Amino acid sequence: MHSAHRAGWLTLPLPLLAAEPAAAHVKWFAPYIVGAPPQPISATLTDTWFWAGIALVLVFFLATRAVEQSSAGERILLGMDRITDPLYGRLDDFVRCVVGAFFIAIFAVGGVYLTPDLKTPSEIVSWGQLLIAMLIFFRRTQPLAAAGIILLWLLALRDYDIFHLLDYLALGVGVAAYLVMEASSNEELRKHRFQALRWGVAIALMWSSLEKFAYPDWFYPLVAEKPFLTFGMPRDVFIPMAGVAEFTMGFGLLWTPLVRRLSAVALFVIFNAAVYPFGRIDLIGHALIMAVIVAIAADHTRDVFFVPKFKNLMAGVPIGIAAALVIFASSYWGLHIALYGHEGDVAAIHRTTHSPDPDHPHPTDAADATPMAPQGGGGEHQH
Repeated sequence: MHSAHRAGWLTLPLPLLAAEPAAAHVKWFAPYIVGAPPQPISATLTDTWFWAGIALVLVFFLATRAVEQSSAGERILLGMDRITDPLYGRLDDFVRCVVGAFFIAIFAVGGVYLTPDLKTPSEIVSWGQLLIAMLIFFRRTQPLAAAGIILLWLLALRDYDIFHLLDYLALGVGVAAYLVMEASSNEELRKHRFQALRWGVAIALMWSSLEKFAYPDWFYPLVAEKPFLTFGMPRDVFIPMAGVAEFTMGFGLLWTPLVRRLSAVALFVIFNAAVYPFGRIDLIGHALIMAVIVAIAADHTRDVFFVPKFKNLMAGVPIGIAAALVIFASSYWGLHIALYGHEGDVAAIHRTTHSPDPDHPHPTDAADATPMAPQGGGGEHQH
């Protein structure tokens, strides 16, 4: 392999070192209480391992940008283009097929709105998911499928708090926007369809990553049940570093071509690594995200949208990450306080979101299973 290619690919393991396969969505496998007060943001800002994770990821981003700006950058991108040429030629077909397959899968599973933690007893919802899948395979009806995706999210509001559902809003809107744009005859609009997907999955990853800082105790049962997930790292070292990695790799999907494509490759490895310990639920639940990151890795586009001059600056990397952290953290903690107050939803603290499962026993020791947080609000479902 050419030395320039080696230089580019050697940057890839750095985010993987900071982001071992803890990509499973915690609400699918462990108890949680959305209305519980989050850990103060100061606890994260004084955590040495949080800053260690930031340092590792900055090394990855800056090294990748240095390679990208060199003469090797375009050669590496051309090499990635050659590898992904067969998929790039059918990228729209790939995305539409996976989105359709996802809705067929959750129709077959039954009893959920969009993800494993959003339970519903409604059979109409399941048949609606099958209808959405059918509508996706015809360009004229794709906008109707997009409307159906948004409708499923709105229907879930009857049973679940809006704060919980924000985990899935950006991705749902991104996929819906893609379906509308892909079906459009307006080429100016249509050319932004993959950008909509990138923003959708990036925002979804950055938002959900904040759980690892706000509610690290939600992850304790999973770590106790599957200790290999941390690769021998102490629990309170692994969780903040995994949160940093998930946030910054999501951020990377919005950056320059080489950064976003390598971030997508890293995320694909991480999400696939989570399938073995967590099984089909994880694979189905993350199918949309995995499809989008494959599409990002295969996208040959060199365009840099949204403040391109700033993104091309080396200094833009740390400034951009810092700004994103401030915006997302202030939104997450601020919105939680606005909805639940500083003390949280006290009435929800003693509820549970997961019935005991003898096949997957979570520890009950108070030190490891402190109020594991259930879903707050309206119709709580045992699952």
